[in-house]
Amino acid sequence: MYIDRSTVHRGDRSYTRYLLRESYREGKKVQHRTIANLSRCSPEEIEAIRLALRHKQNLKKVMEQGVPVGIKQGLSVGAVWLLYEMARRLGMVDALGETRQGKLALWQVMARVMDQGSRLSAVRLAGHHAACDVLDLGKFTEEDLYENLDWLGKEQARTEEALFRRLPRERSPGLFLYDVTSSYLEGTQNQLSAFGYNRDGKKGKRQIVIGLLCNGEGVPLSVEVFAGNVQDPQTLGPQIRKAAERFGAEGVTFVGDRGMIKGEQVKELGDRGFHYITAITKPQIERLLGQEVIQMGLFDQGLAEVRTAEGIRYVLRRNPARAEEIQKSREDKLASLRKECDRQNQYLLEHPRAFLEVAWQKLKGRAEQLKISPCVVCSAQNREITLHIDAEALAEESKLDGCYVLKTDLADVAITKELIHHRYKDLCLVESAFRSSKTVDLELRPIHVRLATRTRGHVFVVMMAYRIIQELARRWQQLDVTVQEGIDELCTLCGNEVTLNGAACNQIPQPRESIQRLLQAAQVQMPEVLPCKGVVVTTKKKLQSRRKMK
Repeated sequence: MYIDRSTVHRGDRSYTRYLLRESYREGKKVQHRTIANLSRCSPEEIEAIRLALRHKQNLKKVMEQGVPVGIKQGLSVGAVWLLYEMARRLGMVDALGETRQGKLALWQVMARVMDQGSRLSAVRLAGHHAACDVLDLGKFTEEDLYENLDWLGKEQARTEEALFRRLPRERSPGLFLYDVTSSYLEGTQNQLSAFGYNRDGKKGKRQIVIGLLCNGEGVPLSVEVFAGNVQDPQTLGPQIRKAAERFGAEGVTFVGDRGMIKGEQVKELGDRGFHYITAITKPQIERLLGQEVIQMGLFDQGLAEVRTAEGIRYVLRRNPARAEEIQKSREDKLASLRKECDRQNQYLLEHPRAFLEVAWQKLKGRAEQLKISPCVVCSAQNREITLHIDAEALAEESKLDGCYVLKTDLADVAITKELIHHRYKDLCLVESAFRSSKTVDLELRPIHVRLATRTRGHVFVVMMAYRIIQELARRWQQLDVTVQEGIDELCTLCGNEVTLNGAACNQIPQPRESIQRLLQAAQVQMPEVLPCKGVVVTTKKKLQSRRKMK
């Protein structure tokens, strides 16, 4: 590691820049990379860093020379440096740019990975980590981060395109995986909030709809936020146009969940020269059975296929595990309904003035709530309700248990039915991204913003944070540690703030073995020294001086 000095002459003026650089070996070649730009540091600070590098193995020697040296624990640097390196390798540093807004956006992404929370908590986090030293940032507050979300919302398309171009060729998509989810909101003032189909099971809550576009390996390419009442098929059109116009994709295949790709979407895909793989709904399966396009016996053949004259292919399969799960659920519902029937009969017996019709209606309503009313018959006689199971209706209801049908317009010479099945199952990668982003790792909720641009910026931050989480999970898969546990471990690595003649720098100590394993698995090397700018980051909003005692 060394300080690189370069002077450029332009007319009558000269400009000198100082870079903290290190050498490393890549195969048989020696490469150089820049760790930090020291041009804004004072001459005393640059000299302090150069002196610390010169005597990095023995600081006592500096003290013996009569130079006053002060050493104290500095800010946490392990997690910040690792996440910065991951962001740089994924192309986020270049995509976001070297402007102040780009660096603030990068810190929001890193803070989301380290410790999920609001913009206020991200500012407080920067006060304990060497974010300003690693990212070369000055002071900022939560208001700067909120304004930065506006900037991110406007720059999202350009940033996504830059990240797409940085994908390795083998990871460029010939396949797009697309799915949607919803996220409920606690308030009512968000500009995109609306009532809609709530996947979170939060009745009475407004929500937003989020569409995530990934490549075939589950790497997020783009995320889009819609109003909460937008239906799933309506979100696919923008993704098709995005793939064709922004990403320049040709002849790719879209994979969408059942109900996502319908007639209008199929036509738009065909107009672009794209193909599709999707699943059809149960009513559509029953319609095909009625038209004798498919037969029930095909579901018992493992993986069957039917081709139509129009060039449409249907891939059929029955999942025994899913069929057993549905059967058990139905039995539990019937047992619950019998229990309710016994309870109503007991009530009628103990209350002679109770109305039989009221009890019968309650039982009927319970059957409809459990969605098994076609399979049961409730009769009332002599102040007693009797429950009968319609065996024929039950058999009809359960004949498609565990059955699903995939639909595609891909030619059989291009892809086999087995590969169609595998590609559709890859949608679980998008579902995993939603699960990790919403609850497990990144906690997209609660959403502490109101404006549409800031909502989109917040969701985009979470998407980029997920890309870093995904990459770390891949690199640490051989270690017995979760990504969050690894990040927490790295947060304990602090620098030593060394002060020489009033100038300070951060000397990075040798990491302990557990941290060293994490760094080696991630192929990241900690620098020996970092500049210490001494930036103190604080929030505008302060904690109450007098708190209520619990």
